[in-house]
Amino acid sequence: MDHEVRITLRLPAGLHEWLVAQAKSARRSLNSEIVYRLEGERAATEADGESR
Repeated sequence: MDHEVRITLRLPAGLHEWLVAQAKSARRSLNSEIVYRLEGERAATEADGESR
């Protein structure tokens, strides 16, 4: 990342617990897990837009 921006993010407790478990399973921090998933979704969305 060239530039980082801090945000405050409110999540439902169940979603937070799930993300924490997923991060632990992948040996990532919670922040890294959220970034990983958002980047994956962005790539999928961009690829889907290119295929149209």
